[in-house]
Amino acid sequence: MSRTSPADGIRFAFGTLTALPVEVTRWDREAARGGMQCAPLAGLVVGLCAAGVGGALTALGSGPLLAAVATAATPAALTRGLHLDGLADTADGLGSAKPAEDALRIMKQSDIGPFGVITLLLVLLAQVAVLFQLYDASWTRGAVAAVVSATAARLALTLAARAGVPPARPEGLGAAVAGVVPRGAALLVAAAVVCGAAALGALEGPHGIARAAVAVGVAALAAELLLRHCVRRFGGVTGDVFGGLAEAAATAALVVLALG
Repeated sequence: MSRTSPADGIRFAFGTLTALPVEVTRWDREAARGGMQCAPLAGLVVGLCAAGVGGALTALGSGPLLAAVATAATPAALTRGLHLDGLADTADGLGSAKPAEDALRIMKQSDIGPFGVITLLLVLLAQVAVLFQLYDASWTRGAVAAVVSATAARLALTLAARAGVPPARPEGLGAAVAGVVPRGAALLVAAAVVCGAAALGALEGPHGIARAAVAVGVAALAAELLLRHCVRRFGGVTGDVFGGLAEAAATAALVVLALG
């Protein structure tokens, strides 16, 4: 087998984590490793698109609420709702309080149960509420939040794909990416994202630097707590769990960015 190039990893990241028209040319563990290490890069692009939509509406004279709704909707559109669907399915599986095999079966069903509906509603309300507050303060704060939260969301996927985290099923996206990222590489990616967020936060001044860096750290912590709970309950990770981790991290980052 030919050696995996960085382009293969980038294609894997964008082809599996976004709805952008990027063809995945290789579907193996080496490509998955590169792809999951590049996951925050896909998040950066998604976040920039979300900030651009919010900024365009603001420039056209819309209020902060419409800009907030559009900014929250853009990542959903650019992933075809994949992460939101994963969040809902994970909530249904965890909320069922059933053994791992039964919970995983519930998560594979196409319908959404009450736990999933309630979780989706609260998460989206929280995201829109924060973005409304930030856009009401200034477009810069809203844009920074869109980019930082989307990038932190995909960093959570890199960390969840680290070595030692098992898959819950022998098939699916979870099995394809579980354990592919070396722990050292995952930490390096996390450090790079924290530094990048801090640099972006500088647009808001000294307090923005610290706030953005802390937002990424809190997002990673929230995702890690959810990850450990899912591993205990399901025996490992699934594609749905990855989606749930991304939304949990994005929401946690937004909440931190709204404080102070």
